[in-house]
Amino acid sequence: MIDKSRLTEPNKPSDTDLIRLTHVTRTYGRVIGVNDLDVALPQGAYALVGPNGAGKSTLIGLITGALRPTLGSVQVFGQDPVGNTSVLSRIGLCPASDILLPGVSAVQWIRQLLSLSGWPPKAAASRTLEVLEAVGLVDAIHRPINTYSLGMRQRCKLAQAIAHDPQLLILDEPFNGLDPVGRHEMTTMLVDWAKSGKSLLLASHVLHEVEQITDAFLLIYGGRLLASGTAGELRSMLADLPQDLAITCSDIDLLASRLATAPWLKSMQLDREKHRLRVSVGQPLELYQALATMSVEEGIEITELAGTDGDLSSLFQLLVSRHRGSRTIRRT
Repeated sequence: MIDKSRLTEPNKPSDTDLIRLTHVTRTYGRVIGVNDLDVALPQGAYALVGPNGAGKSTLIGLITGALRPTLGSVQVFGQDPVGNTSVLSRIGLCPASDILLPGVSAVQWIRQLLSLSGWPPKAAASRTLEVLEAVGLVDAIHRPINTYSLGMRQRCKLAQAIAHDPQLLILDEPFNGLDPVGRHEMTTMLVDWAKSGKSLLLASHVLHEVEQITDAFLLIYGGRLLASGTAGELRSMLADLPQDLAITCSDIDLLASRLATAPWLKSMQLDREKHRLRVSVGQPLELYQALATMSVEEGIEITELAGTDGDLSSLFQLLVSRHRGSRTIRRT
């Protein structure tokens, strides 16, 4: 599902495109990294979501010009990013790989990177302190990076990614290694970044983390785009797919007896203590209609109806299951 207000038609070029992928495939010998990706994104904040090995890092490599597509074309800010300094200077990358710089301090590293980007020495020194303070490393700026904890190294990578004030910030699994406080601080910083009007592409395999930052998702699996759109639009797709649901109501025994003979009911489990019924259904719309009818005719008060995990991960798992079973992907 493509939200027309957020994603442009792939076959219609636009001067406002942030990223354009035109039938992009990238292979590594006989292994396919990404397969026939065709999408255009205007400026904004996006979450690239998929399990490890789904193709997220390959896609980031293509967008940043580190990889060339085997087939198709990639444009960022309307240009090919490979070897293009005018494009790359506008991108900040926080990679998934760790920092391996024995004996080099954070202040030395970032100041050198800014100098290589053309910043004058005085401005580079001032900016380095500014970004290290912003990520909470001001008390450790002279310590060698190899003595940092994993969470501190994550913060340091973020500092170098934003140091040159890019227009597009790309982060590959930025929450890895962060404790709860660090995750909250990282989330707050990225929300503020998106609100500032700059663009953001956040790759993660944990849906609930990125839901707090943006509601525009690209779900990727096996190198293919499974679905795209807002969180609400993606959840609406659940109406067409089998689901596991939890229902809380005023009379759980009566509800269970009425549902027991439904042909679309796969399984049912009662929890009388919590007045909750867990059901697995093949046709969710039939369940919703039945609940509405019983609420009116039987006086059963439905107080809660939710997916068993409460977030987009159920949708993602269902989409993956369908992809594995049919080997085809529906895009609307």
